[in-house]
Amino acid sequence: MEPTQTEPLYTERLWVPLWWWPAALVVTGLLAAEIHMGAPGIRAWLPYVLLFPIAAWVLLWFSRHRVFVAPDADGVPELRTDRAHLPATFVKRAAPVPTSAKSAALGRQLDPAAFVQHRAWIGPMVLLVLDDPDDPTPYWLVSTRHPEKIIEALGLKNAAELS
Repeated sequence: MEPTQTEPLYTERLWVPLWWWPAALVVTGLLAAEIHMGAPGIRAWLPYVLLFPIAAWVLLWFSRHRVFVAPDADGVPELRTDRAHLPATFVKRAAPVPTSAKSAALGRQLDPAAFVQHRAWIGPMVLLVLDDPDDPTPYWLVSTRHPEKIIEALGLKNAAELS
């Protein structure tokens, strides 16, 4: 019996900002020109051929992370980020963390046992407080551009709206 494929309820790829691409190309071009410095032969073209693909690969590698919510085998919504997954049944509360509160959430208020999936170029985050006695992790903090959509896809109430 094959497992059934279900459509994700929410999916997001955490791409780097678009302005990083021209900035990376300018920096790469300057670095390649520094290596070239008017030298003939292989030093005239090799830095350009090697460095531009490396810069593109680095930006794509930074953008490899995905956050999505999809039903598990039992039909329960489950948050997945890279290889980690969290069924909605273990979440007690959920709240968006705005960009203005992100430094406090990742700084002095951060519990060292928390699961953190942070991308510096993504402003907001979602906070998912766990209710699992077998798990020492008190909560998850995950970077996302749309924390409300993740909370909605998990079928949870937004803690900020409850107060």
